[in-house]
Amino acid sequence: MKNFKPLKHFTHTALQGLFGLLPITIFVVLILWMYGKVDMLVGWVFTTVGFTPEHHKFLWFLLALGSFVLLLYFIGLLIKTRLIGYFEALMTRLPGYKTIKDLINIFNSSKEGENRVLVVVIKGFAREGYNIGLMYSQKESIIKDHYTVTLSMSPIPNGGYMFEVHKENIFVIEEATFDDNLQYLLSMGVKSFAEVVKSDPKPLDALPSLTAWLATHKNS
Repeated sequence: MKNFKPLKHFTHTALQGLFGLLPITIFVVLILWMYGKVDMLVGWVFTTVGFTPEHHKFLWFLLALGSFVLLLYFIGLLIKTRLIGYFEALMTRLPGYKTIKDLINIFNSSKEGENRVLVVVIKGFAREGYNIGLMYSQKESIIKDHYTVTLSMSPIPNGGYMFEVHKENIFVIEEATFDDNLQYLLSMGVKSFAEVVKSDPKPLDALPSLTAWLATHKNS
């Protein structure tokens, strides 16, 4: 395979596995938490009616399991009546809930698809030159023909600046990935971006503008 990089392929696949496993892990933790609460409630009922749970462990287990399955059944009924949709709408009003959900989706699909993260170049802070940033989505901004570009800080990339930039002033580094940009930030410029992506320096007009990139990938 042309330009196949085993380490990058391994890292990419491992990250996809991590974030692919995350929803399953959350589901299992939620199920165990719910079962623990039901189990505790059944134990309380045993004690209230005069039974000692330690002397009736099998019966305790059956009641807890039965109660848990019954709870899941009622949750299924709620889903059928769309009440869960109202609950989801309520949860989105909580500060940070939607952000966390969107972040998980970003990392889970950062390499491809609608939420693919693009490494881009825009006009920099200086009078001349450009900055390398990220586009976490290719959705148009509230300003027509403008798109959101994030410039991260170095060496700690969890802060930065967001800009609304006209699509003709955004240029895509197609061979670069989210991981390449992270490596570049952590190096504090000790490694040039050309070194990071193992590519020769190229003139700006050799990079496709976002307009051209969108036209090429719109139906992909």
